[in-house]
Amino acid sequence: MPPFDVTIAGELNLDLILYGLPDQLTPERELLADGMTLTLGSSSAIVAHNLASLGSRVGFQSLIGNDHFGAIALERLKQAGVDISHVRRTTGPAQTGLTVILPRQGWRNILTYPGTIAELSLVDLDLTFLTYSRHFHLSSYFLQKRLRPHVSELFSKLKAAGLTISLDTNDDPDDRWDGELQNVLRYVDIFLPNTREACRIAHIDDPEAAAKCLAEIVPLVVLKLGSEGALARRRNERFASPAVRVTAVDPVGAGDSFDAGFLHEYLRGADIQTCLDAGNLAGALSTTRPGGTEAFRDRAHREGFFRRHSITS
Repeated sequence: MPPFDVTIAGELNLDLILYGLPDQLTPERELLADGMTLTLGSSSAIVAHNLASLGSRVGFQSLIGNDHFGAIALERLKQAGVDISHVRRTTGPAQTGLTVILPRQGWRNILTYPGTIAELSLVDLDLTFLTYSRHFHLSSYFLQKRLRPHVSELFSKLKAAGLTISLDTNDDPDDRWDGELQNVLRYVDIFLPNTREACRIAHIDDPEAAAKCLAEIVPLVVLKLGSEGALARRRNERFASPAVRVTAVDPVGAGDSFDAGFLHEYLRGADIQTCLDAGNLAGALSTTRPGGTEAFRDRAHREGFFRRHSITS
């Protein structure tokens, strides 16, 4: 057996979440937040952290700056049990990325300093380390500016080594939705977009039709529907799972947490319906604490949540 269930390569940064700011940010005014959270951010790291918290064996590669934010992010991953031995520190001027999130009523502003997120390249990755696994996951495809032109090459090598591959593109800040993505999808076994992402990538306005279209390229398409739950398409087969109703504190990282819940069960050999249900539970758990990992860091809270919903953590 390989030492890891899943390896992940991607971005590593912190999220600074400021609560209670007005919708309109008036220039030259000092505006006061009524709450804040500094927590582990970045889709790749949130998936890695939460997968490890659920019990998967996770190896993680990234590039960070030689700064305090990078050190804090690494410590959070280490505490969850993620193998961070191959995370590199840059010797260049770029610093560890930071995302500032301003939650509103039903929407949010997301402001990101990419820093080392955009600097990670194929030469920074140890392919031998990544292949010590059964599965590889990539998040934030469009943020990986130096890595993105080589993702097809990376995926080809990992597939040749016998790994299955999952991809969550997350948002495209340029709103172009190209960058050789169609070629990349040929290597993907599980595609995990939300409704907007699926529609933009498929160039179809209807989410159901977009999922069906994408399922002609990818063996398994898993569509995150937010408050409506999730659905999956495997060729002409359709699966659906309703959302878990909770009192949400913060939606940050819920989609990444869904990925972790889904993949954790997938790697254990569960059927698609079980994977969908587990993804919805993990996403719901994430929303019960600020940020994308805080609910998973609290073991008693996490295990109590799963017990109440009849799931073994």
